[in-house]
Amino acid sequence: MKTIDELLHEGVEGKRVFVRADLNVPLDGTTITDDGRIRAVVPTVKALADAGARVVVTSHLGRPKGAPDPAFSLAPAAARLGELLGADVAFATDTVGDSATETVAGLGNGQVAVLENLRFNPGETSKDDAERGAFADRLAALADLYVGDGFGAVHRKHASVYDLPARLPHAAGHLIATEVGVLKKLTEDVQRPYVVALGGAKVSDKLGVIDHLLEKADRILIGGGMAYTFLKAQGHEVGISLLQEDQVPAVQEYLARAKERGVEFVLPVDVLVSREFPDLKTKAPANPTTVAADAIPADEEGLDIGPETRKLYASKLADAATVFWNGPMGVFEHPDYAEGTKAVAQALVDSPAFTVVGGGDSAAAVRTLGFDENAFGHISTGGGASLEYLEGKTLPGLAALED
Repeated sequence: MKTIDELLHEGVEGKRVFVRADLNVPLDGTTITDDGRIRAVVPTVKALADAGARVVVTSHLGRPKGAPDPAFSLAPAAARLGELLGADVAFATDTVGDSATETVAGLGNGQVAVLENLRFNPGETSKDDAERGAFADRLAALADLYVGDGFGAVHRKHASVYDLPARLPHAAGHLIATEVGVLKKLTEDVQRPYVVALGGAKVSDKLGVIDHLLEKADRILIGGGMAYTFLKAQGHEVGISLLQEDQVPAVQEYLARAKERGVEFVLPVDVLVSREFPDLKTKAPANPTTVAADAIPADEEGLDIGPETRKLYASKLADAATVFWNGPMGVFEHPDYAEGTKAVAQALVDSPAFTVVGGGDSAAAVRTLGFDENAFGHISTGGGASLEYLEGKTLPGLAALED
């Protein structure tokens, strides 16, 4: 895989360089609530601009239906990128239309532009190779070179991720090169003990990676909404907690396989419960109670791991040499249910291990809860992409960058 350093060595001055970034940031109206993904692409964009390239940054945001939708405009992300670069960033109000053509044509050496949300064009996500390819052709006409740096999208077979690199000389940006290097440390040269902490809402989202980790990990800690399917698989009452009943047999199989292989599965021993889901906007006090994990009342919902589980999980992380964490331990967006996620994050900060926060909600939680990002070995920008890599899947966006 050719890297941006090689591209820069060959020279990019005066060339139009298409950077496929991941600017898929959370928005509250037009306000960005977490700019981590924008900050992650700045080193690549700045390196190209400083070398005299005419940089064309593109991305998706959200899930628009293949047509323009103001709610998913990249304009706020373009403005924030300009602030981080300390330079004006032009913004095209379409993807391959007149505005994009004129905006790119107007760039001088060292200048940067952002095109509107790629998913405003149905060709970006089309399952039809011809439709996707036609959109890639139009994007390719706007550039001379391609740099893939949107790690959060490399598991998608989309036009800008998969088809476009085949049409232009291409290289991996700083972010993708870093992400791949980190993930190799979790798959090819693992320092042990290797401990994995998995949370989040749905166990179905993590079954593939759990299956693969049974061959790799020494210990797996389970939290978040997915924990209740595990507790149910052990025969416990979970009340009105989030439950995927159809996944119980698969979970039971994994627990049995883990026992056979000597992989330690660690489940909550106590949880915070309530009869009502907390108000995440007002953050009104929720007044949860703590119960044993095998004694959840039938009319209550588990929303975070309890104090004894926090201590247990911290102890299970303390001796690790490598840690991968993906998914919060509870509804961290509400202060009454943030302590479980905070405890796991703090355990990683305190650990001498190589620690990887696996993107998505985990990365957002680290920033929301006020942790110093530099206290972790690596914070990924791609939750889904990281998980699929750990499952051993071929990621289209990475395959497209290989020569």
